[in-house]
Amino acid sequence: MLTPKVFIGLLVGAMLPYWFSSMTMKSVGSDALKMVEEVRRQFNTIPGLMEGTAKPDYATCVKISTDASIKEMIPPGALVMLTPLIVGIFFGVETPFGVISGVWCTITDCFTLALSTIFWVLLFTGGISLVPDWHMPRSKGAGASEHARSLGPKGSDCHKAAVIGDSIGDSLKHISGPSLNILIKLMAVESLVFAPFFATHGGLLFKI
Repeated sequence: MLTPKVFIGLLVGAMLPYWFSSMTMKSVGSDALKMVEEVRRQFNTIPGLMEGTAKPDYATCVKISTDASIKEMIPPGALVMLTPLIVGIFFGVETPFGVISGVWCTITDCFTLALSTIFWVLLFTGGISLVPDWHMPRSKGAGASEHARSLGPKGSDCHKAAVIGDSIGDSLKHISGPSLNILIKLMAVESLVFAPFFATHGGLLFKI
């Protein structure tokens, strides 16, 4: 670990989970906004939709989600796939080892970040999704039980807090948290496959 090449990789690996998670969370926010804009457009342009006498255009909404799920994962996927290759080719076989250690290590991060995202964020923000009375409050509203009715009707401060908790928490515990598992596995497997190549032809930066 005290080898400079390994330590460089450790620092890079410690940074990657946060970079990766920020990219996925940003993608969720931008695509959710596109969905909101499409729903507003349909309410404004389809006669009778607000009154419930006309059917909405479900296909367009589904297309927004499916297209985004593919396109928005290209940059995070490229980050995961290209990092071991670039690091191994320019720094040699020791540095990818440091990158994987930095990604994996419970002290420096991906495992800790995944646990924090899935469990702690689940409890403090996404955990609101586990309460049946408040899950998806935009569509279901509030007041499904006596306890929920005591907190306030739809549009109250408690209901608004539930909307925020559900919106932020779902994106964290359903997307950013689980996808860190792919970050760990993909980088580890790719580094292992290309390790002989890095050992033979890697370290171009030091050779120059």
